[in-house]
Amino acid sequence: MGATVSGSPLSGRTVYFPSMTEAGVRAIAAAFRSVGIEAQPMPPSDEETLVLGGRHSSGEECLPLKVTLGDVLKLLVHGKVRADRMALFMPTSDGPCRFGQYGPYIKGVLKEMGYGDVLVVSPTCEDGYSGVGDPAGELLRTAWRAMIGAEQLTKLLLRIRPYETVKGAADAAYRRSLSDFCGTVEARGGNTRERMERMKESLACGRRLLRSVPADASVPLPLIGIVGEIFCRLNNFSNDDVVRKVEEAGGECWISDVSEWLWYTNAAHIRTLKRFRKHLTMEMFGAKLKWHFQHKDEAELHSVFGDDFRGYEEPHDIREILDLARPYLLPDGALGEMLLSVGKSVYLHRKGADGVLDINPFSCMNGIVSEAVYPRLSRDCDGLPVRVLYYDGTRTDRRYELDIFMDLVREYSARKKAVRVLAPGMGMKAAVTA
Repeated sequence: MGATVSGSPLSGRTVYFPSMTEAGVRAIAAAFRSVGIEAQPMPPSDEETLVLGGRHSSGEECLPLKVTLGDVLKLLVHGKVRADRMALFMPTSDGPCRFGQYGPYIKGVLKEMGYGDVLVVSPTCEDGYSGVGDPAGELLRTAWRAMIGAEQLTKLLLRIRPYETVKGAADAAYRRSLSDFCGTVEARGGNTRERMERMKESLACGRRLLRSVPADASVPLPLIGIVGEIFCRLNNFSNDDVVRKVEEAGGECWISDVSEWLWYTNAAHIRTLKRFRKHLTMEMFGAKLKWHFQHKDEAELHSVFGDDFRGYEEPHDIREILDLARPYLLPDGALGEMLLSVGKSVYLHRKGADGVLDINPFSCMNGIVSEAVYPRLSRDCDGLPVRVLYYDGTRTDRRYELDIFMDLVREYSARKKAVRVLAPGMGMKAAVTA
């Protein structure tokens, strides 16, 4: 059944979301359903994804385009959905990344293949991703809350899973918690305050369930920050499940979330308004009002988790990350994920991380630029190990490469100066200096 909301360009269609991250895409789809728009995550990617995506691209595009296109075509060529009943949510952005061309490129391919009736929805960085029709106001706030809640459950999973004593217990608790949360997001009825309370109650239940997983963290593992191109670092299929492989190699991961990118787009929107001297305009007022309420909602949802993330706090303001990148890349001259990756690497160093992996599609400009400045950044950060990994869809055994990286991490951990603060619970000490 498709969307039935009047005043929406999505009426009569099912919206499909590229599966950048399982938790996030499930929560966002639930948010769309909460306002009467039928929405689903893309089905899991597989080898057919790469075959179809590769067959209908030139080879010069990056991996996220190939994966997204392949997943769309899988639905269409197998008749899982009619073209005139399908909408693809494909945000775009400005800057040097080819991501800004995904929407037009996919539209062109679909038209050539006879699927031109598919609606490609491409909200932009310029409008803060708000161009989704009449339900935008309610939907955007619900979607923001849904994404933050899902990210917090994922973050708690990554805190617990490396230390679980019953293999698979953390993943099982996570799946139950996420399903309950998405059901809560989707449920209609109640005002904004009541819906927030229901989300908090669901997250509290998920927190209790995850914290009940048998775990022994009396010996903290090296902490590895995961930065890089947003799709590739978060999509397990694209990065060959790199987080789990780091855990298998004896590490714990702190991954940069989707919300980091959305905070960046908000800041970019405000910066653009200032550049065109729109300081005292309704558009600027709306941008700052959105910033205020997003911070308010984020803080309220974070409060559910108490001190679970003490020592793992994200920056209160994305501009802190941009300032940390400034000695290496000027925020006014460089754009996109290179700023976030470089600035976040410095931030992770200051939080006591033991190493950083920068995950990118092969030939990604953001990864190439970041890699060029990492040697200097590493020297400035007491020799912090930083490794850039590129992915092109081929299945390569990287265990040997990760083992070497983890050896460097352990050597650095034994001599590092930055203090790593650890949250209490699960057998952890209050703080260690590694």
